[in-house]
Amino acid sequence: MSEDAFDIVVLGGGSGGYAAALRARELGRTVALIERDQVGGTCLHRGCVPTKALLHSGEVADVVRNAAHHGVSASFEAIEMAAVHDYRRKIVSKKHAGLTGLLAARGVVTVIGDGYLEPGLQVRVGDRVLSASDIVLATGGRTRELPDVPLGGRVLSSDTALELDEVPASVVILGGGVIGVEFASIWRSFGAEVTIVEPLGRLLPSEDEASSAALLRAFRKRGITATFGVSCTDVAAGEGDVTVTLSDGSTRTADYVLVAAGRVPSTEDLGFEEAGVELSAGFVVTDAELRTSAPHVWAVGDIVRGPQLAHRGFAHGIAVAERIAGLSVAPLDDHSVPRVAYSSPEVASVGLTTAAAIERFGEDAVQTAEIPLAANAKSEILGTSGFARIVRRREGPVLGVHLVGDRVGELITEGQLLVGWDAHPEDVAPLIHAHPTQSEALGEALLLLSGKPLHAI
Repeated sequence: MSEDAFDIVVLGGGSGGYAAALRARELGRTVALIERDQVGGTCLHRGCVPTKALLHSGEVADVVRNAAHHGVSASFEAIEMAAVHDYRRKIVSKKHAGLTGLLAARGVVTVIGDGYLEPGLQVRVGDRVLSASDIVLATGGRTRELPDVPLGGRVLSSDTALELDEVPASVVILGGGVIGVEFASIWRSFGAEVTIVEPLGRLLPSEDEASSAALLRAFRKRGITATFGVSCTDVAAGEGDVTVTLSDGSTRTADYVLVAAGRVPSTEDLGFEEAGVELSAGFVVTDAELRTSAPHVWAVGDIVRGPQLAHRGFAHGIAVAERIAGLSVAPLDDHSVPRVAYSSPEVASVGLTTAAAIERFGEDAVQTAEIPLAANAKSEILGTSGFARIVRRREGPVLGVHLVGDRVGELITEGQLLVGWDAHPEDVAPLIHAHPTQSEALGEALLLLSGKPLHAI
């Protein structure tokens, strides 16, 4: 066996892993990055990027269908899935080439293969053993499977749904979380009949109840149906369709079923526990600074309990690289991490929901202001509905920001600054928002909370 020594070995080349590798090289460390598939991980190849490409194709289709409303003569003919996939793959390929080039230019040694953590700060890849002073675990996540719903054929995971080479006439989606609502938007824009089955009481159950309600209204207007409070108990595939039996005894039949029950950490059979890394329900147990129970072994991204988001992984990777280099880095507060469901309309948020704020501080200590996008000129031009809602502690800082509407994901960074800096509405309300922009809805909510609304009643 050959052995290579590095300052840092990163196991997993997704968002958290490659961020740690790049930042560590900036800080002068020698780094090996081990990835079993392709650098970029799920986000680049099977998640964030390719699904957003499909969503944009769907948006273009919807714009063409409604072109006459904008005074443009155009006709919608068909979704050409081969061309859609070509568009998607070109985007992913270009981003992948850029990332591999960046890693090489920074001097990161990339090793493609299955890596296994071993005691003594070593990672084995085939016959090669890489040792390090510090090891960063960044093995990401995988699709959560349902016990009564075996995947395959007409029962899709998000990975196989991404590659589907036809536009289904109908789809049942098991799960109303982010993955479920995004694929619902994609397929509805492509022309499919879509039904969402969500065991909990609403879409996007972790979001503010007002956001969930607004998304449901918009989905119903688009013709997307949703059933709540029931779960799947059986799936029976026919010759050209599949039938889902629900816990209330009812059935749904469609061309395909998508299992969108979320994601679980990929930590099995990788040697973690044997090397002294404690796991809990599959997640790596860490302290606030992302140290594991094994000395000089760190964990980042989706294998650390909390929101499974690529940008959280980036932040984790950067922070760990800096801590290894001896820099002082404050722990990441997951409440300050922005969240976006890129459905149509989008749902974006950061900080506490209204209910969570009331639970923490009491109802009398919480104020909210909600500005409908119907009052916003740019939103009217775009043809989107929704709102901007700000939650604050009475006479105190902003606790949460919640947005619903097309393209509002581009606004959530302002919300993150408001929450992250404990901003008081009275202090930031005088800052001017450009007109006409959707960001004015945030500005109007801040004015309302400051007691001096311009357009709101």
